[in-house]
Amino acid sequence: MTTLRPVRSEDLEQIYAISLLTGDAGSDASPLHHDGKLIGHIYSAPYIELSPETAFVAEDFEGVAGYIVGVFDTVSFEERLERVWWPALRERYADPQGDPASWDADQRYIAAIHHPSRVPATLVEAFPAHIHMNLLPRLQGQGMGTRLLDRWLTNAQEAGVEAVHLGANANNHGALRFWGSRGFSRIEPPLVDPSDPTAWFGQKL
Repeated sequence: MTTLRPVRSEDLEQIYAISLLTGDAGSDASPLHHDGKLIGHIYSAPYIELSPETAFVAEDFEGVAGYIVGVFDTVSFEERLERVWWPALRERYADPQGDPASWDADQRYIAAIHHPSRVPATLVEAFPAHIHMNLLPRLQGQGMGTRLLDRWLTNAQEAGVEAVHLGANANNHGALRFWGSRGFSRIEPPLVDPSDPTAWFGQKL
């Protein structure tokens, strides 16, 4: 039996673990990192800490095995991250120096903490809300992703949200198929770095 519920503060460590175990285009990123929390520092933990009312988890008999997080106002959230989330992490992790081409995975994520990318403005204007979702393999293929997504979107619609976007790794073909089958359309924002592997999707609610 798998249950869906709002996130609780005690879920944070499991959510960090899920972020790592799905962090390599949907596969386990553990072999790539010395610090297993870096992915979660960027893509999951700030939502749990700063916007728990828009975070839900899927829990089975082994514990939390999936989550969906997001916010209704991307611009405001990015500004809040700059005020209250990134500063402590920047003190903890030194900004990498030297040639970025020589950086390992940890250094690339640390650089993203010091120099976070902003979602393209044209995309945010059309799709103000955004989400991140990850499931461990033991929950995949059982409809749990759809259930989590429906829970989040229902919550968003009740709050008056009109459109939502997300970014997926273009090499995560399973994720690309999933989002395309759940009403999300592929978007090509202008002026995006061609080396960026992000595939953008949006949906009107």
